[in-house]
Order: sequence, then structure tokens, then C-alpha cells
Amino acid sequence: MVTIKKSPKVLKYQFKSFEKLPTRIWKNADEASVHVAQSIALAIRQKQQEGEPIVLGLATGSTPIKVYDELVRQHKEEGLSFQNVITFNLDEYYPMQPDAEQSYVHFMREYLFDHVDIKPENIHIPDGRISMDEIGKYCEDYEKKIDAYGGLDIQLLGIGRTGHIGFNEPGSWENALTRLVKLDALTRQDATKDFILEENVPYRAVTMGIASIMKAKKIYMMAWGSHKAPIVQKAIEGPVSETIPATFLQKHPNIITILDTEAAGELTRVKTPWLVGLCNWNKDLITKAVIWLSITAEKPLLKLTDEDYNEHGLSDLVVEYQSAYKLNIEIFNRLQHTITGWPGGKPNSDDSTRPERATPAKKRVIIFSPHPDDDVISMGGTFLRLVEHGHEVHVAYQTSGNIAVHDHDALRYLEFFREFGDHNSLEGENLLKKLTKIERFLQKKKPGQSDSNDVRLVKGLIRRGEARAGARFCGLPDKQIHFLDMPFYETGRARKKPLGQADIQIVEKLLQDIRPHQVYAAGDLADPHGTHRVCLDAITQSFQNLQKEKWMKDCWLWMYRGAWHEWGIHEIEMAVPLSPHELMKKRRAIFMHQSQKDSAPFPGSDAREFWQRAEDRNMETAKTYNDLGMAEYEAMEAFVRWKDLD
Repeated sequence: MVTIKKSPKVLKYQFKSFEKLPTRIWKNADEASVHVAQSIALAIRQKQQEGEPIVLGLATGSTPIKVYDELVRQHKEEGLSFQNVITFNLDEYYPMQPDAEQSYVHFMREYLFDHVDIKPENIHIPDGRISMDEIGKYCEDYEKKIDAYGGLDIQLLGIGRTGHIGFNEPGSWENALTRLVKLDALTRQDATKDFILEENVPYRAVTMGIASIMKAKKIYMMAWGSHKAPIVQKAIEGPVSETIPATFLQKHPNIITILDTEAAGELTRVKTPWLVGLCNWNKDLITKAVIWLSITAEKPLLKLTDEDYNEHGLSDLVVEYQSAYKLNIEIFNRLQHTITGWPGGKPNSDDSTRPERATPAKKRVIIFSPHPDDDVISMGGTFLRLVEHGHEVHVAYQTSGNIAVHDHDALRYLEFFREFGDHNSLEGENLLKKLTKIERFLQKKKPGQSDSNDVRLVKGLIRRGEARAGARFCGLPDKQIHFLDMPFYETGRARKKPLGQADIQIVEKLLQDIRPHQVYAAGDLADPHGTHRVCLDAITQSFQNLQKEKWMKDCWLWMYRGAWHEWGIHEIEMAVPLSPHELMKKRRAIFMHQSQKDSAPFPGSDAREFWQRAEDRNMETAKTYNDLGMAEYEAMEAFVRWKDLD
């Protein structure tokens, strides 16, 4: 059972023998960010008491945003002054105008500088306008300025999926200083979320070098989300190598790595703690260990022997259970009981070993979909099955998804509407003027420019029509299709506003109106755009706010994962098998989202289309169950139940 605490605390472990960097793991990124911000604020105040300046090295990207939010809060509510603060930013795209929305000048002003009392002359950010002839001298001067202030007191870092820190990409040398660099292809792909199209992302950047960073007196390297877990593990546990620049930090005398639980997921002490030292065994950890052993030994669960356990460091489990056979049977049964063809519960049956309740036989169900296609991509087969079994299914599209529509698709719809009017003497001069205005905006739109409100409306309507078509294909009447258009999303940019009370109230109202027995929500916290995380927060906060409602006592929340990755087998609490026919129907439902077909604006680093990723993921889950000794199915959709703990 996945749990989310209201006041998460740092996780403490006794063994760290695999780790070459000091590492602290927190339950979530918010709590971790507050901890880092408080440490920085304390250092600022200490320097103020001594009448001295403090020099901060600052990072950009999604990772440090919550740190900056907390520093701004302390400035406004606790009187934290930035009068003695001098800052040097790590990097900037090249070329880049400082007033461009994608510039790091714009980023720093938006999230920090415009909200605190820092002196403008104390702010230093690499200038993306310097000519190629002068950039070498400019970089030398930037380095000298840092040294002239006595070096960096504190350096904030994120880590890219290539292992880069700043824009020091794989192949960067250890003694490199501030310089102009070429960006890695994966780094440019990840930057697409800010530039809309990959071809708009600059190929170069100005960055402080590895040696520049290593001169800092204190370093905080932060990482959030499961998509960062593989590179975090290599940076912390792997050998020092220029192919992963972050590993050079292992040589720094005063660094601490700050992670949330998702980013720490591949560390040995988290993924396979039995390889590190003694474990405090519970049912969930035992299940994880036995499944790991079955996969590692390439044997079905019921064929594991005492020798297998002994050879892989799990002999204490055999001692506790007296024999491998008893343990194998217990884990086999536990996994077998997650499989059900009745995601809404099987009527008139013994549900003591089933994942869902038998009663009521016909349930009210809400499927929350962060974007207009997550419902069918992530749980299309289960969606179809719930409708087929006669449950009252509602689908709620939480955001408009307008940013993920290509300009050419918007123009195509506008042109259709104009030509339809021309052929049918469509009345409405104002409407035609509006169409012309939108068309001209799109035709003159600059790379990376945010859409106007009218363009966002058109693109949102495109996605709304596709979502409605997909839900209808799954058998839903229009009255059970809901478009929430949560306000946090409506910025016209990849960077969204924080979750607000208005967003939560929209979700709460729908829950109150329907009073569901079942809710499905995206638990895919690795979503590279962050929208899934915010949408889930809105739902869980609504659940907490409504927990005293009588109907809530019989409401369960199931979490699915999206196109990016799947739940671990040991985490799954409900696995819904799909036949070849059902998998094909799911594909057809996904195909209703034509604007996301072939080449979606934000495909991530995976070249496959969304329907291909979904099918491959579902088929891989079924194969893993089969390898563990379960029945062979074509595909499976997986869910984990959420339970709030006070």
C-alpha cells in the first residue's frame, strides 16, 4: 500500500557502505527543499551577524524551485534579508536574450530575484548575448569575479539525466572552468518542455566548469522523481568518470546529496537493502526481496530453493520461515491475489483475497486524467472493463492539455472552420475577425513564444474533442464526461503555477457531486512535466479535506502510472489482465487523440508513440507475472491503492 504522510520526515538508515557521497533521503521534494532553504537562510543570517557578504552559486530548472519559494516566503514572512547576498548562476543558454521566457535571467527573476531585496549589482548570470569572438574573454572574467569575492560559499546543484551538473556534459574534464559548451542531445530533449519544439532549443550554453563548482565551500546536490533515480545511483555509487560528470563531486570535502524517495529508488540501500546489512523485515520488504530473488535467479517463485536464498544473502528469511517452500507459497499467493478481471469488484463472491470489494455490485467510479489522454493510455483496458461490467463510470480531465498541441494542428482546425463558413454563408463578422486574428498570431509566432489566450482556447478545444471521442468509444455518455480545466495549468508555458485552492475546490466539488466508491488517479510522479504530480496532490488534498464525509469511508483511491513507467511488481496491489482483443480496443481508444499521434509536442526521451509505450509496458508486466509462475496473459494494467495516514 502506498502511503503519503502529512508531515514527511527525513529517512535515516544505518548502512551506507555503497555510497560515495553523503546522502539524505526525504519523503518528498517539498520537505527536502524546505530543509535546504533553511540551511541557506541560516548561513545568510550568520554572515549578516558577522557583517560579511555571502556568495551563493544558484541553479535553474525545476529542481530548485521549491527552495526559492521557501527563501521568498522567509523574506516576506520572517524578515530574511538578501542585502548581503551575492549570486552567481551556473549557466545560461547561448545565444539567448535575457528577456526571453526561456532565459535563466527570466527564470531567476520569476522565482527569486523579483521577490526579495537583493541588490541588482550583486546578481551575476552568464550573458547569452556575448559575441562568439568575445565569449572566451567573457568566461575568464566571470571566473575571476567569483574568485574576487572569495569563491562560492554555497553551491546549489541539480543533476541532469546525462549526469551533467551545470551544463558540464559527459566528456567534460575535471579542471574545466567557465566556458562555452555544446549541449548533449538528451539535455536538449529534456529542455523541449520550455522551448515547445526541440529545434528551438539552443545547441550551446555558457556554464561554470567542474573546477569552478568544486571550489565552492559547501555543495547541495538535489534530485527529485523516479526519472532521476538511475543517474543518481551512478553518481552516488559508481566510479569517478568523465562520462558522468556528477561523479567528480565524490572528491569534494563538503557536499551533501538531497533526494526524495523516488530519486533514491535505485540506491542499493533502498532497492536491495538486504545487500547492505541487516533488515527490519516486514511483509512488503519480504515480498520485494523474494520477487527480486526470483528475477535474479531466473526461476519461478515456487522453484526457489534454500540454496538460492543462501547464495543471494537472504538466508535469514529461510530461517524465519523454516523452509524456502513455505515462504515461496506465501509470496506466490500474495501475488496471485492481486490478479483480477473484476476491477470494480466481483459481485456475490468472497472478496477476502480480492483487491476490490464485492459490494456494492454497481459502483460509482471517477477516473481522473491529468491530461486529456492519460485515461486511455494508462488504464484504457480497465476503463473498458468497468463500463462493460455496468458501473457508473465518470471520467474527469483535469487540465486542458492545450500546450501539447502543435501550431499546425491549430491552423488546420481554424482553416476548416473558415472554409465551412465560406461554403455555408456562416454569419458572424466578429467571429471571422477572431479567426483571422488567431491565424495571424500563429503565422507570426516566434520560436518558444507563449500562446495567446485565444490560441490556448483553440488548442484546448482540439484536445477536448479528442478526449470526448475516446471516452465515448469506451462507452461513456456525454453527461459522465467532465472537463475541469484546473487553473494552475493555464499559463501557456511548460512552467505551471503552484497548486491553488481554486484547483482543489474544483476536484472537491466533483467528488461531492458524484460521491464515488472508486477513484482512479495518476500516480506517475516521474512525469517530466510535473502536471501529474500536481493533479495527484489536488486529489489527495481533497480526500483529506473530505475525510469526515460519511460517503468517504467507502471510497477507495487507486493509482495508475502513465506512459513513462510502471509500478514495481512488488508494489502492485491490483493487476487487471487484458486479452489481445481488449488490448487492441485500448489502442483504438488512444488513436482518438490524433493531435498526440505520430509526433506529440512533448514525447520525452522515448521515441515510441504513446500507444506503443503503453502496450509494451502492459505486456512486460504480464510477462513478469508469468516468469514468476503466474498464468500467461497478453497484457496487464497495474494499480496501487493510496491510503492517507494521519
